[in-house]
Amino acid sequence: MKQLALEALDSALRPGVTYADVRIVESRDRELGTKDGKPSQVSSDESAGIGIRVLADGCWGFAATDDLTRAGIQSAAALAVDIAHSSALAKKHDVTLAPETRHEATWISPCQIDPFSISVEEQLALLTAIDDELRRTPGVTLAQTSMVFHRNRQVFVSSLGSIIDQTRTFSGAGFEAYCFKDDQIQKRSYPNSFGGQHQLKGYELIHQLDLLKHAPRVAEEAVALHSADHCPEGLFDLILDGSQLGLQVHESIGHPIELDRVLGSEANYAGMSFLTLDKLNHLRYGSDLVNAVCDARIEHGPGMGTFAFDDEGVPAQSADIIRNGQFVGYMTSRETAAAIGEKRSNGTMRATSWARLPLIRMTNVSLLPGEQTLDEVFAGVSHAIYMETNRSWSIDDKRYNFQFGCEIAWEIKDGQRVRMLKNPTYSGITTEFWNACSAVANRDNWVLWGVPNCGKGQPEQVIGTGHGASPSRFHNIKVGAAYGG
Repeated sequence: MKQLALEALDSALRPGVTYADVRIVESRDRELGTKDGKPSQVSSDESAGIGIRVLADGCWGFAATDDLTRAGIQSAAALAVDIAHSSALAKKHDVTLAPETRHEATWISPCQIDPFSISVEEQLALLTAIDDELRRTPGVTLAQTSMVFHRNRQVFVSSLGSIIDQTRTFSGAGFEAYCFKDDQIQKRSYPNSFGGQHQLKGYELIHQLDLLKHAPRVAEEAVALHSADHCPEGLFDLILDGSQLGLQVHESIGHPIELDRVLGSEANYAGMSFLTLDKLNHLRYGSDLVNAVCDARIEHGPGMGTFAFDDEGVPAQSADIIRNGQFVGYMTSRETAAAIGEKRSNGTMRATSWARLPLIRMTNVSLLPGEQTLDEVFAGVSHAIYMETNRSWSIDDKRYNFQFGCEIAWEIKDGQRVRMLKNPTYSGITTEFWNACSAVANRDNWVLWGVPNCGKGQPEQVIGTGHGASPSRFHNIKVGAAYGG
């Protein structure tokens, strides 16, 4: 792979090319699922190809191919250069890149148990046992389970002299129980909705999740929700579990800090951002308790946004985004960092495959843990609503006005759950919401959650992101407006 990448780089370094990089990627995927006791999906996929990016006449050119012969690589390199020259006919200004140094490295993500060494039969047997356990509860009308495994090896070379070989292995699993009664469907998921938990780990993650143990409780809650009271409507102190707060971070912090959205080069898919350049170092994003980082380092945790180097050869870093409530940083590329006068990219460029151009993508955008115990978060107010597990989300194309729905909620009085509530929702304005943060649980309750389905770009690129969060409390939040009582 390294020799092919270097040959491709030589082919791309033609007259007029001021910079070039090459990514050769080999990937392997396995997806398994059951639905009502029967396999719903058993699939595997392998892919290999090369993506070539060049800067010529002040413009980018990109081409990709799965033809890894010398002729195929040379043809792709020539096309990338031709696209750059053609783009120059419509350019408004030359692309300038923030400086980066040469790197040589080989990195393999931690993986205790190779998920591809476990047979499909054994994995399906576990999913079927979970499915059976869910349907054992009277009232459960649909049960679903899933597992997903992905391995990606990428060799990156650039005209700076970098040669970087990275291999990452991801695993994910989860299940859902549905109860259809009268004219309503209630749902409970574990350990999270939309496919469960996903991390940069091997099959050891499946053992750690202990899925079968949690199946009876999840099934019982799905049925019990039909008898629960509707979530009341009004202004309440709101407590969110870590998984829901992780998605809140994703939508109302992660997306708006993507600097390409701010600068306008990303707008067609999911909009731009309210975080215009004048707000940097001036906006009070949240209360003093709110501290958020963008951190791709393995020290931050086994996240879906963890790596050693991004897809333009910049090392993984931790960048402050919100410090004691103050907005202090964006996610950048070499191009966007230079555009706003930064000395270096903070390393957030990623592509979903060899066939796609790297974009600024969330790595692990996390709310750092606070200092309060979980009991203190719950007991800090006399009356609150506690919500768990995302069910729906909506946010405007500036990432400012939002509404979220959760699968389940409880009314909290004096720190104790007093009744289950169904169809809970809450809404707000991003900065008002984060400024209302009044408690953040400590590291004992902090989890790095994986979101496997973040979409961006045209053609669309779906990629995994990480979001660390612990349960937190927010004062005077609008609750329950989406459903009638």
